[in-house]
Amino acid sequence: MSTNKKSVALVTGAAGAIGRAIARNIAAQPGFELILLCRNENKAEQAVAEIQQATGNIDVGYELADLSSQASIAAFAERWQGSLHVLVNNAAVTPRSREETAEGIERQFATNVLGYFWLTRALTGRLKESAPARVINVASYWAGDLDLNDLEFKHRAYHNGEAYRQSKQADRMLTVAFAERLKPYDISVNACHPGDVNSRLSNDLGFGGHESPDEGAATPVWLATHPVGAERTGKYFEHGQERTCPFGRNRAVVEALYERCLWY
Repeated sequence: MSTNKKSVALVTGAAGAIGRAIARNIAAQPGFELILLCRNENKAEQAVAEIQQATGNIDVGYELADLSSQASIAAFAERWQGSLHVLVNNAAVTPRSREETAEGIERQFATNVLGYFWLTRALTGRLKESAPARVINVASYWAGDLDLNDLEFKHRAYHNGEAYRQSKQADRMLTVAFAERLKPYDISVNACHPGDVNSRLSNDLGFGGHESPDEGAATPVWLATHPVGAERTGKYFEHGQERTCPFGRNRAVVEALYERCLWY
């Protein structure tokens, strides 16, 4: 990492369609150093080269981690040196059949929910040291079906769309939980719907997408770079507009989810 005075942003899942567009558009803003957090090194190298060429920003690099693995996230956090001003949690999967990680956790819940949870907690110290800082959780307006008693679909029949909806509801709820915990340290935490982009994830859910990756990335990038992303916290946004989120209203359930995530 460079030692200049740029704001440092970390984007997860940056090899995918939306993640790469988020990363590229942040890198194009003046005053940003960008780190891509990816699972596949070849894809990470390609993304870095593409973003550097497209933006002229040479302060773009990558780190490797499996966002479905707590051990991998912990190892990455141990390696991190220096400041962190912006964390964009974006990595997501939606396997069509139920899978478990090497740590024995249903893969979609592990990646889409626990990945956000573990990484935010693992990097909280860096965010505090770098404050003012912000966390953006890429969620979805397609959210619901949360079952606190069956987060891993051990008892329900697994359907990837239902599991995806649950994961995005959980991301929106955890945004509220983290916002309350981190506000005293001048760290904002907000969630957003990224837009409807034709991607591997949307294809796995049986959908296409009518928006370009840049259009889909617009709201996450806005929250990452615009003053509003620091001024507001614990909020949910769609298409650059704050929306009422029903999932964060029940603080007892929000706290119950946060506590469940601590079990892992």
